[in-house]
Amino acid sequence: MLTATGAGWSYSGLHVARIGPGEKRSFDLAACEGAVVPLSGSAVIETGDGKTFKLAGRADVFAAISDLCYLSRETSFSITSQSGGEFALATAVAKERTDSFYRAASEVEVQIRGAGPATRQINQLLGADTAGPDNLIVVEVLTPEANWSSYPPHKHDELSDDEVPLEEIYYFRIRGKGGFGLHRTYTADCEIDATVTVEDGDVFLIPRGFHGPCVAAPGYDMYYLNVMAGPGDERAWRICTDPDHAWLWDAWEGASPDPRVPMTRA
Repeated sequence: MLTATGAGWSYSGLHVARIGPGEKRSFDLAACEGAVVPLSGSAVIETGDGKTFKLAGRADVFAAISDLCYLSRETSFSITSQSGGEFALATAVAKERTDSFYRAASEVEVQIRGAGPATRQINQLLGADTAGPDNLIVVEVLTPEANWSSYPPHKHDELSDDEVPLEEIYYFRIRGKGGFGLHRTYTADCEIDATVTVEDGDVFLIPRGFHGPCVAAPGYDMYYLNVMAGPGDERAWRICTDPDHAWLWDAWEGASPDPRVPMTRA
């Protein structure tokens, strides 16, 4: 479990719960709002105020887009899975209490970004344009083996007309035994410059700075779940691309995407 306090910051959190067949697990969001995203398996979510959400889920993150449920601040709830599985609980400190809701896989917007070897799939599970959440943004990204994603590098650590500050969690899954990828985070002043190997189940925290690329090693498809939240009154995803690499967007204009993408569908 990664809470905002445990991460050393203020807003974003993530808990990946591995639930056995027939097991029931209880949670309390307290000052946070949350989203339950099946990584594998199906589940029934029951809230303390009497709501029930049946999640069909998926076999694994590379098999399909999943349905999910959003849970409002101060909600107590349980997850029960007859099949057993893994379930991501993405959280964000929230100011307002809104209504919990179910979101079908068919409602999740799918975006294809980049071109050629930088093509990737973005599933807007709870994108910034999704009505309902107070602070929480949740997306998942799939990158075919040997491709780059989160590229060109971008940041979201200042408040301006072009940018909104957001803490961001990357939770990685890699398809294939022994598979791995690479991730880079850096700042313009080089105070931070980290290029790390990421393996299945790894978590990387980005409090500030440019991040990208994420690189899927040849032979190993990459998935990551992004959890974002921040201090602003506006729930939005506005980013600043590294000026040294911003020309790539124009270079890709009209170029063909990798035909392997999209990798998953509802």
